[in-house]
Amino acid sequence: MKLLDCTLRDGGYYNAWNFDLELVNEYLEAMDAAGVDIVELGLRSLKNSGFKGACAYTTDDYLRSLAIPARLTVGVMVNASEFVGLESMSSALETLFPVSASDSPVDLVRIACHVHEFEEALDAVSWLKDKGYLVGFNLMQVAGRSEEEIKALAKVASGHELDALYFADSMGSMSPAQASDIIGWLRSEWKGELGIHTHDNMGLALSNTLRALDDGVTWVDATVTGMGRGPGNSRTEELAIEIAQRRGTPLNIVPLMTIIRKYFKPMQQHYGWGTNPYYYLSGKYGIHPTYIQEMLSDARFSEEDVLAVIEHLRKEGGKKFSFDTLDTARHFLNGATEGNWSPRSLFEGKEIFLLGTGPGVQAHKSAIEQYIKKNKPIVAALNTQTAIDGDLIDVRFACHPVRMLADCERHAELPQPLVTPIAMLPDDVKAVLSDKTLYDFGLDVGKDGFAFGKTSCKTPTSLVMAYAFAALASGNAKRVLMAGFDGYASGDPRNEEMNAVVKQFKQADGGVELIAVTPSRYDVKKLSIYGLS
Repeated sequence: MKLLDCTLRDGGYYNAWNFDLELVNEYLEAMDAAGVDIVELGLRSLKNSGFKGACAYTTDDYLRSLAIPARLTVGVMVNASEFVGLESMSSALETLFPVSASDSPVDLVRIACHVHEFEEALDAVSWLKDKGYLVGFNLMQVAGRSEEEIKALAKVASGHELDALYFADSMGSMSPAQASDIIGWLRSEWKGELGIHTHDNMGLALSNTLRALDDGVTWVDATVTGMGRGPGNSRTEELAIEIAQRRGTPLNIVPLMTIIRKYFKPMQQHYGWGTNPYYYLSGKYGIHPTYIQEMLSDARFSEEDVLAVIEHLRKEGGKKFSFDTLDTARHFLNGATEGNWSPRSLFEGKEIFLLGTGPGVQAHKSAIEQYIKKNKPIVAALNTQTAIDGDLIDVRFACHPVRMLADCERHAELPQPLVTPIAMLPDDVKAVLSDKTLYDFGLDVGKDGFAFGKTSCKTPTSLVMAYAFAALASGNAKRVLMAGFDGYASGDPRNEEMNAVVKQFKQADGGVELIAVTPSRYDVKKLSIYGLS
């Protein structure tokens, strides 16, 4: 059995491979003490865009600056995408590995590749072997492949001098039984050493690894605290215990637990790796975990947005990560819809009291209710806001399909008519709302700002706030008093994003005056609910 720790490579997706030298040297001591056999200290890469730390390139000069225990085998990983398809693969490899293994601190080179790159990438094996390196191949995203495909890949691999053929549970969607099946299929054609690299989306990384060991896999990966892309990997501190027991050897994880306390737990609190319900869903639906990682690290994504993107990718496919796809998914309402209801029938010339979902409504409930009872404005609420007496609310706005999935049962119970773009709602939401009064006001989400039509509108975002503003402008309302539009704490990017929507609305032709009457961080006119007559 060979235990390979790849913390400084896989964990680098969180901190741009920028690990302090003190941390790295203490990490190496801890790996030696814990019985780890191989340390993959980073990547070798031809790409240089934006700042990345030393472990993104893991040069020989950098490695020589480290105090590497003699017992440890040193590895680096390269991505096949950086040399597959090039006119001269050997030239790229020469740049990445300019000296032979005998003159380099690197002992092992692992190549990560997708199935479509595998056969061509295997041509690098003989080049690296001639240089004296051990060579491993990590096949990514094989969990969804058929038995025939996996056997064919193993047969291709059997014609090359690989030291280890790995399969990676890239989406974290694999079960122990599936891992066992894949091992059997690979074994039918590949007689060399097998390895497994697991992800913890569904909390099965360690279980899958142990099952693989039971089934004859001899190379296994782990990272300290599971630090790795998305939810992370099998945890070294756990797998080291299991390996020591299987080997019948003594175990010293005191240095490992020390670096966890000093370095890795604080980093985990900061970056937030580890499984959660979002990663669980990504594993269940075969969605690349980087989508979840990017959204969770971006405060502009609300819980609603994350679930919306997951639902979109579940239907449209998300095995390959793309920033363009992420941006599209975030505003996934597709196409313009034309409604059949005119907001003028309800709002024209009227004062509107619009209830947001912020705490300002509850905090100033009595004053809001007194004003409404005295002045009789049209009262509209976003989504299922119920902080004030429901008898005072005349109508509600909702437009986000995933939010509607969560709220449709509640909307069905609420007595107020619902303004919504009916054509955009999922069929099961429509079924739940079949007995409810719906005002069909169309919506087109685009980047070109606001536009106000007779029975539809255009908004720059799918946020219900923007949809409500547009409907009230289309309805030629007199003015809009806003409560519960508190905004977010200073420095929260969501505040800037929401405020940008407000600014775009104020600049649009045909807009309506917005007045916040409870505390708000948005750039609108502000009055006090207590001073309104």
